[in-house]
Amino acid sequence: MNDQRARTSHVLFLSASRRPRLLAGLLAGGLAGLVSLSGCAGARGEGSPAVSGGAEAPAASATPPEPPSGGPSAPATPEQPPPAEAKPPAPDAKIPRDPAALAEALTRTTALLRDAVDDWRRTGDPARGQAPEPVVLLALYEQRLYRHLARNPGVASRTYGKLSKDQAARARDNVTAVRDLLSLAHPVSGPVKFRIEPPEPADVLLDGFRRAGRRFGIDWQVLAAVMLVETKFGRVRSPSYVGAKGPMQFMPGTWKAYGMGGDIDDTRDALLAAANYLHASGAPGDYRRALYAYNHSQAYVDAVLLHARQMKRDIRNYYAYYNWQVYVITTKGERRLSGP
Repeated sequence: MNDQRARTSHVLFLSASRRPRLLAGLLAGGLAGLVSLSGCAGARGEGSPAVSGGAEAPAASATPPEPPSGGPSAPATPEQPPPAEAKPPAPDAKIPRDPAALAEALTRTTALLRDAVDDWRRTGDPARGQAPEPVVLLALYEQRLYRHLARNPGVASRTYGKLSKDQAARARDNVTAVRDLLSLAHPVSGPVKFRIEPPEPADVLLDGFRRAGRRFGIDWQVLAAVMLVETKFGRVRSPSYVGAKGPMQFMPGTWKAYGMGGDIDDTRDALLAAANYLHASGAPGDYRRALYAYNHSQAYVDAVLLHARQMKRDIRNYYAYYNWQVYVITTKGERRLSGP
């Protein structure tokens, strides 16, 4: 939005003098931590403190196509069903280093996570509470795997070759998105202080994305991807370093123009404002142009579209992203600020 924001998506603070929003440090499953990107209408790709998690993507994937409008697509190669006694990994479970072991871990984790999400939606209550422990732990492990691959391009390339076609495409999108976001982040030095809170229930947010999307003709998956990158679905509640606020990280001037008299900290009002701004900036006809207006960084645009594409292919990816946690990148390494 034409008023610069401080992005804090991925709670990695990206230092961009004009960057609009808060990329909540989750980054894409890889998002590496909190990447503080300023919100609507920010500066180009200069970095800012990070609270998120991105990773470098292969050159061929640096500029992904627009997310397809179709529904979920079936995996090209069926995944091997996990054993019934399989248990979710601990929050600090070891990440393999060998490509073959990484591919096996990704394949197994994805299968287990999809089953856990299906169980949660069928027998749990995504509209009222937080996800059950298996979903949370599996999503965190998946996120950690993507973050590791994002930081190790050579290992990532060898790992893709050992995955099924469907799994490799999913991994490539997520690793690329995380790498893109990490490329915008600059480590934070000194004390790390961020206000982190639990997100609203997954289906409450999903209803908000759909309502705002219908009103302004915006794909709900794009709105969800923006919120994932900005504040990890509302987990990051601190203003960005340049003053961007709320779950969609608006600068005051941009909010005044597109907030329609709502509350900048209210999720539904913020989603409507974001959809309003994207529509005014060219979406749905040109999502790249609209997202670039929201945040002046091609890496940001690519990451949002990659995440949106994954949610379009399988709604279970939305529920997985919903459980990605907030990381902050410091000069002494990464720190996870939310989750188990």
